[in-house]
Amino acid sequence: MKIHVPYLLLCAVISFQQIFADNKPIEKIDSVSLSEIVVQASRDNLKLKQLPLSVSIMTSQQIENLSINSLTDVTSTVANLFMPDYGSKLTSPIYIRGIGSRINSPSVGLYVDHVPYFEKATFNFDFFDIQRIEVLRGPQGTQYGRNTMGGIVNILTKSPWEYQGTDLNVQAATYGSYLMSVGHYAKPSHKFAYSLALNYRHNDGFFNNDFLKQKVDNLNSYGMRNRLSWQLNETLSIENILSFEHSDQGGYPYAMIDISTGVVSPISYNQPSGYERNLISDALVVKNKWEKMALTATTAFQYLNDKQSIDQDFTKDSLYFVVQNQKQKMVSQELLLNSRNNKNYNWLFGAYGFFQQLQSDVDVNTYKKKTEAVKTYHHNIGGGALFHQSTLKNFPFRNFITTAGIRLDAENDKLSYRYDVTKSGALTHLVDTTYNPLTSIQLLPKLAINYQLKSTNMYAAVTRGYKTGGFNSTFERPEDITFEPEYSWNYEIGIKTSLFGNRLFLESSLFYIDWKNQQIYQTTPSGTGSMLKNAGHSESKGLEISANTATFAGFSFVASYGYTNATFLDNKLNATTDYSGNYIPYVPKNTFALQANKAFEIRDSHILNRILLHASYKGTGEIYWDDKNSYKQEYYGLVDARISFVRKNVNVSVWGTNLGHTDYDSFYFVALGRKYVQTGRPFQAGVKLAVNL
Repeated sequence: MKIHVPYLLLCAVISFQQIFADNKPIEKIDSVSLSEIVVQASRDNLKLKQLPLSVSIMTSQQIENLSINSLTDVTSTVANLFMPDYGSKLTSPIYIRGIGSRINSPSVGLYVDHVPYFEKATFNFDFFDIQRIEVLRGPQGTQYGRNTMGGIVNILTKSPWEYQGTDLNVQAATYGSYLMSVGHYAKPSHKFAYSLALNYRHNDGFFNNDFLKQKVDNLNSYGMRNRLSWQLNETLSIENILSFEHSDQGGYPYAMIDISTGVVSPISYNQPSGYERNLISDALVVKNKWEKMALTATTAFQYLNDKQSIDQDFTKDSLYFVVQNQKQKMVSQELLLNSRNNKNYNWLFGAYGFFQQLQSDVDVNTYKKKTEAVKTYHHNIGGGALFHQSTLKNFPFRNFITTAGIRLDAENDKLSYRYDVTKSGALTHLVDTTYNPLTSIQLLPKLAINYQLKSTNMYAAVTRGYKTGGFNSTFERPEDITFEPEYSWNYEIGIKTSLFGNRLFLESSLFYIDWKNQQIYQTTPSGTGSMLKNAGHSESKGLEISANTATFAGFSFVASYGYTNATFLDNKLNATTDYSGNYIPYVPKNTFALQANKAFEIRDSHILNRILLHASYKGTGEIYWDDKNSYKQEYYGLVDARISFVRKNVNVSVWGTNLGHTDYDSFYFVALGRKYVQTGRPFQAGVKLAVNL
């Protein structure tokens, strides 16, 4: 990995600038320094520049400029983050630094307004009312526990304490795309604030099914979010945040490909498919702040009810059709006690518990054999944890900060399974059993050391990552019923600095991940399902570099680059199949993003006050799509742009995505011996009206 020379040069330039920096007071600039933002996901109220880990933050303005409507649109905008478009909201895994899971429980944690999202089927939701996105890279198990081996994505919505008014947004775009949202934020008194936001989204679809003569990926969805917040007295506050989304989505835009020639056939299969989902999330947060400490109690609930219908063979013939119904109920409780306003020593103690009930029914019709197989799974997963973190300033030496944490995590997974087959009208009960529960007890430590030199922070961190094992959602052989836990050690060094009088914030990190028993996606022997197996030994190494500028002469820039080299060190499937040394699939080697903004202030005009220009470039790749490394997507780049015309509280924007008409594959897989791709979305243009009252 030839990255150490530019990294050392970067550190040398920063150190040189700091040593010879002028000690004069920093003049006030016309934008807020990104490094001063308090990262909510850190749990210890640290600013971005103080955290001893790699962090990316996307503001509401960036989300607007980049036309980000869901987490899939964040791909490559954040260094080393990849969320492929799999054709529906059901399968929405996130990969960070090569760590991710295509099926079953995620390897990257997602929190939205304090609610943990345990199922990937909930990850892809419509964005509206979003204030900020925080991405913490590297294992976050010490503070967050399960499903955070690759990192955390923390999404925060608008608070009526910070913003009051009414927002109205209406958007229309090509491919029959429409979006409407309205939000009202109010603070009637110094003790009570509330907000209500509504959203509707429609899309005719980007791709055609030639056999059915209709769009294959149409979408209709609507949702709401309600926030009620009370400041009962100077120390005690209570807040409830409730959200709901219903989506009805067509699927799936999968077309056969000849990988020897690269020729993609038209999408053509005979049975309409789709995905329908109802999602409810709710968080109750109670905070009590004293002079020296604060107690936060967070109760979270999530309900998922969805249905997938899919032509499993994706051909004109009636071979297989699968219907999957899924219901999830999840409740969690966390108590967090942390110090406040302590000069040299800060601490936090936490207790966490959760219970998840997951039921799924999979109905597989095999038409040629005239059989219908129904598999029913009842999962009950419960767990608890105790964790602690201590932070010492000026230890072991002056200007050093040492942070140490540990978490004791316990989990129990129980599965009941029933398998019925109906053939030619005759019903046969093949399996009806409850398996012995899987239990796990783990210690998750971390250690980080910061060194502060003026406006520069250098750090080194060692963290243990862990992802629980479990039961496969589909299995055909006894040896495939369960998969083992995976473990990792994450080593990271980094530097954060503000340069040129706080006009430039720069962040860079190097990482190395050594992990055992990596959970790898595989198809079942029949080719009609998917499951997880374990590779012996894997590694991932790379870097992240990001830069943000303050506004000068109306210009501002944001740039980020991520490099990941993730490979199997030991992945032997059997005596004849050995993938050791291959690249881990679904992991782009490079992610690169550049955003440029220019504001023109117009004086003495009764028509316009401001014109805003935005242009962005996102590069991704190369990406291997299977363990065999038989097919890959080469590096590709997407160019987007937006121009906004502002008059007081009215903003009219004209935007376009994929302006270069770039052709690329967003997904590839093999099913029943055939190879399929989902091509990336084409050029799209639209106009948006935003009114703030």
